[in-house]
Amino acid sequence: MSKQILGTALLACLMGLPAVAQDDTDDAVRVRLVTVETTKLATELELSGEIAAIDEIQLGFRQGGRVSEVLVEEGDRVVSGQALARLAAVQQEQSLNVAEAGLLSARAGQEQAAQASERADALLERGVGTRADADRAEQALSQAEGVLERSVSAVEQARRALQDAVLRSPQGAVITSKTVAPGQVVAAAQPVFELAAMTGFEAIFHVADDPMLRDALGTRVRLETIDIAGPTMFGVVTEVSPLVDPSTGTVTVRAQVQMPQRGTELLGASVRGYLDLAPADGVEIPWTALMRQGDAPAVWTVDQDNRVDLTQVEVGHYGDKTIFVADGLTDGQRVIGEGSQLLYPGRKVQEDQEGQE
Repeated sequence: MSKQILGTALLACLMGLPAVAQDDTDDAVRVRLVTVETTKLATELELSGEIAAIDEIQLGFRQGGRVSEVLVEEGDRVVSGQALARLAAVQQEQSLNVAEAGLLSARAGQEQAAQASERADALLERGVGTRADADRAEQALSQAEGVLERSVSAVEQARRALQDAVLRSPQGAVITSKTVAPGQVVAAAQPVFELAAMTGFEAIFHVADDPMLRDALGTRVRLETIDIAGPTMFGVVTEVSPLVDPSTGTVTVRAQVQMPQRGTELLGASVRGYLDLAPADGVEIPWTALMRQGDAPAVWTVDQDNRVDLTQVEVGHYGDKTIFVADGLTDGQRVIGEGSQLLYPGRKVQEDQEGQE
């Protein structure tokens, strides 16, 4: 038999044999797998803000005028009653002088009227005077006493006006802002100083809105100063703004600082806060596992045959590099952590052992 005939017969035999099954792992996509395990999730939020006084005061003169003297600078610590600034008080001094002169005249008039009334009453008692004279003297005394009362009130008002020309601190505090200078004309009640009362400090944070913040009230927060050296401090969250600031898109969080007495160097200091929220049950998976099915979040899960399916989940919240799944997964399930770019339902996958840590 020639070689050509032998080759033709061999090919025919081969074509009649059943095909050898190939291992489909050659076509499987290599992925990183994560096994689902429900645990207690202790979430830590990192916040950035600054230290401020709990009680802040804005001060202004009770009357307008030209500032003649500014006695303090920003950062100065002042005591109750200490003078901070003065207005030019020439007009107030002149008004006080006029009022005091009027008071002297009113007192003299009241004394004369009182003596005249006494004489009229004495004459009436001896029978040499008339009731009409006594009544006129009594009326003159009443008018003189009214003038004296108004004069006393005018002097008090003039003295208060002179005192109001000096702006004083209502309590012990620190000057945090000054917007006035000698020669400047200010209006009544115009704020010229901001004071921080040394009754306590708070950390103020402006953070992105997060559903977890609604449970942050009363939570302890660890505080670390950024731009100055200082020991680690702790505080308690006292306020979480219920509304988002439309200008910044953030929520204001305030925490009262619990610390030993310190100086004023903390005022305005930048601070980083670490807020540990109450732990909750859930599943933590890499953020790279998150997909979408319609408008709902989803992840790729792997069955016993190493084939994938898209499963909807409920995301509890988001971390920096992870997501916390509240519902949709059960313990023991395998989830695609990385390598989902080429997947579709039913696609065969193989775990990438080299990518595992």
